[in-house]
Amino acid sequence: MIEYIKGSVEELTPTSVTLEANGVGYGMFISLNTYSAIQGKKETKLYVHEAIREDAHLLYGFAEKEERTIFLQLIGVPGIGGQMARMVLSSFTPQDLARIINEGNARMLKSVKGIGPKVAQRIIVDLKDKILYNLEQSGHGAADTSTTALSASSAVADEAIAALSMLGFAPAASQKVVLDLVRQHPDSPVEQIIKLALKNM
Repeated sequence: MIEYIKGSVEELTPTSVTLEANGVGYGMFISLNTYSAIQGKKETKLYVHEAIREDAHLLYGFAEKEERTIFLQLIGVPGIGGQMARMVLSSFTPQDLARIINEGNARMLKSVKGIGPKVAQRIIVDLKDKILYNLEQSGHGAADTSTTALSASSAVADEAIAALSMLGFAPAASQKVVLDLVRQHPDSPVEQIIKLALKNM
């Protein structure tokens, strides 16, 4: 079992990263929270979850152990797979998600594409007493947008559209939503544009 990988950041997008460690490149899926945490770094350490299937061997990377813990709890809920869990963690910080679950806020969970009323309620029922994130650590795990602020350019829009496409959204629909958001929030970094888009798709 791989606990973590520490190495140089060779490639980074809002949805994936390639870390090179000892001459081996490891491709991992990541959430927007992890993207924010490692953006701009030449080297980083990511905690890993391996998903081994008959047709694929997938790696998910997390900048914080707490995010990985919540990811594992999410995929333990019937109907929630790795990609859906990653989308949830791209829509909320681990702290916010823990609070949403503990408050039983199904409406917020349903704002994530693909999560309907039944799945939202199942997440709340299954995880309300299991969530391990320390809610007293205010701000821990949240993205520091002040240090990752990007100019509102075509590059930001292109990166956001590409990330949404990798998450399974149609490029045409993604483009319309992203361009509107970039116009409305010209100073927002790409990860914030993607988070807003996920709530508007």
